[in-house]
Amino acid sequence: MSGSTDYWTGRHIFCMDLLSDILQQAGLQRRLLDLRRLPAATALRFPCERSMGFHVVTAGHVWVHSPGLTEPLALATGDMAFMARGCLHVLATEPRIDRLEPRAIAGTWGLAANPAEGMASTDQASVISGAYQLWHAPLHPLFAELPQWFVLTAAQLPRLGPLGLAMALLVQESEAAGHAAADPAATLGSDVLVHGLFDVMFVQLLREIVARRGLAGRGWSHAVRDAAVHRAVAFMQADLARPWTLELLAREAGLSRTLLAERFRTAMGDTPLAHLRLLRLQKAMQLLGDPRRKLDDVAKAVGYQDAFGFSKAFKRAVGVSPGEFRRRDAAERASPWRWDAAATEIPSRTEIPSRTPVVQRGNDSCRSK
Repeated sequence: MSGSTDYWTGRHIFCMDLLSDILQQAGLQRRLLDLRRLPAATALRFPCERSMGFHVVTAGHVWVHSPGLTEPLALATGDMAFMARGCLHVLATEPRIDRLEPRAIAGTWGLAANPAEGMASTDQASVISGAYQLWHAPLHPLFAELPQWFVLTAAQLPRLGPLGLAMALLVQESEAAGHAAADPAATLGSDVLVHGLFDVMFVQLLREIVARRGLAGRGWSHAVRDAAVHRAVAFMQADLARPWTLELLAREAGLSRTLLAERFRTAMGDTPLAHLRLLRLQKAMQLLGDPRRKLDDVAKAVGYQDAFGFSKAFKRAVGVSPGEFRRRDAAERASPWRWDAAATEIPSRTEIPSRTPVVQRGNDSCRSK
């Protein structure tokens, strides 16, 4: 639990870091960070299911080809594309990939520029790519609000303060790490610094998106701007085992039951107790990943009286029983990355359930069309 030393007095309830808690429940893990130099006619396939990440173009031009896009995303030097909801995509040095053969990326990357792709060329591109994986399929409504792609151009980044500064430092350090052999002393501690900057950029990007979505008038990002709703959500997340009722939540939020329910539905589009069930199930996914925990203990930790009631609710929401989820989770943990390694093609355009456009640009209004 983040923040409070005395939650139930409510004195420090706003100290709880809601975003960090949500990401932790979804099993956030930094997995990939890489500097790549791409010769002409290159296409790389990224099978990034259940992940969030970005491509930063340090030189040249690249295009992102992805399901749901009516046309590829064109990125130039200094531009960044943030993938907020995982999807299979191809990063290419050309706007069309019908004559290219996309190659799958390796499961593990390093910071050094890929030697096979590092030949000097006037028409190559240089890209820093990185990703975080959400180990458990995210149920939280925040993830449905995120656009599949969020694009910032080089001209926009300086106006974003810490985000622009972190990106500039990341590019500088990553480029230096890619040429460590030439000057080893100049890159001492570079791995730690680059990964730290990556974390800073990731959080700053999420803050920027949440801030924009918060002005849209509805959704989780908007709801937590309401002090009473924020308070109710924070109390839920702080103690999911507590036998919450609407009356008890309303008392902690300082509102009547009717007013809390109205404000919650207006802001979030859901009821407080429905949101509570979702939070409990997301937490349960995390707990089920620990084979030492008995099913009955998991059930009680997320507010269910017994394993039977919990199992019914879990299967109804997730689609499999807790036992089957645990077996699949254990099998998948043998792999360093949850992706479909057999995927070889960009799927045809599909509808992606979300409250936001597929692509949101840095100068766009945050309001959904």
